[in-house]
Amino acid sequence: MAICGVRASLSLLKTKSPFFHYVPLHGFSSSQLSSQFENQTSSSNGLGDDEQLNEKSVGFIGLGNMGSRMANNLIKNGYKVAVHDINCNVMKMFSDMGVPTKETPFEVAEASDVVITMLPSSSHVLDVYTGPNGLLRSANPMRPQLLIDSSTIDPQTSRKVSVAVSNCILKEKKDHWEKPVMLDAPVSGGVLAAEAGTLTFMVGGSEDAYLAAKPLFLSMGKNAIYCGGAGTGSAAKICNNLALAVSMLGVSEAFVLGQSLGISAGTLTKVLNTSSARCWSSDSYNPVPGVMEGVPASRNYTGGFASKLMVGDLAYFSLAKDLNLAATSAKEVGLQCPLTYQAQEIYTELCKDGHENKDFSCVFRHYYSGQDEL
Repeated sequence: MAICGVRASLSLLKTKSPFFHYVPLHGFSSSQLSSQFENQTSSSNGLGDDEQLNEKSVGFIGLGNMGSRMANNLIKNGYKVAVHDINCNVMKMFSDMGVPTKETPFEVAEASDVVITMLPSSSHVLDVYTGPNGLLRSANPMRPQLLIDSSTIDPQTSRKVSVAVSNCILKEKKDHWEKPVMLDAPVSGGVLAAEAGTLTFMVGGSEDAYLAAKPLFLSMGKNAIYCGGAGTGSAAKICNNLALAVSMLGVSEAFVLGQSLGISAGTLTKVLNTSSARCWSSDSYNPVPGVMEGVPASRNYTGGFASKLMVGDLAYFSLAKDLNLAATSAKEVGLQCPLTYQAQEIYTELCKDGHENKDFSCVFRHYYSGQDEL
């Protein structure tokens, strides 16, 4: 069957790589990163040049907070990766570490058998795929057999791009692939999960392509869930975003009410996390400073998911997209979603008050005026 050939083909994408496992964390200098790279390359048992030239390649486009870590995990798991981003500083950092960089998405396509994109918005996705220097430039025959978009965008754009990809032809038909295939595969888990390789992928498109690509997903995450046809991965992500935003508001509101009634946030956290109200916002991403280490609330709400992305600002990349996608999708299908609109209003106000670059859990402090746990 075709799927057997596809799986075999993608398994060949793996190759031992001497490239540095790039992790763009604050506090690391270029010299420190270069030193780590030298240590890794000196101890690498990479394949010889001839062997590597015969291996297939993965292209990665979009090296923001999420994409850089996802690309790093692919490299760490033995994939040969080439990258592209509009941020010249990030490109230089990868180049300095020995990772091949490409000037345009089209150049990535020319050098890759699989391409993964991780971009800020629908317009960026359309430009990278169908723009003048895009992956599908001038409907030329393509090298990539599989294209995976992990951006958080509206399902309509995912379906539009999927159709455009399916109308292209391959330069070389391989392993029963008659045409290139597109998967929409947004992620959940945020920067920490991208760093740890524990993301969840929600995947829409051909089920055969999903099964073939699963090793790629599990090199960057711990879960990959097939959602259905084209656009259903994006739809699942929008629904996840909506629940995430509303649950954070509910948890923050409960903590502030508890404080007002004389219950400390630490005590109420214990109650919530051993009771029916337990959720990700209470047990893994607690919004109260002083209650949990390693979350944005413990570092003045930095290093997480910017609130402005919850309400549709097109700033560069983060944990999730925005509530506007959910609101727009609800309107398109004629569904009443009062909590969606209320959450949208609250996060819009938060941004207007100057907190747009803070993690979205800052709603506890800056909207509800909650108090830190001492």
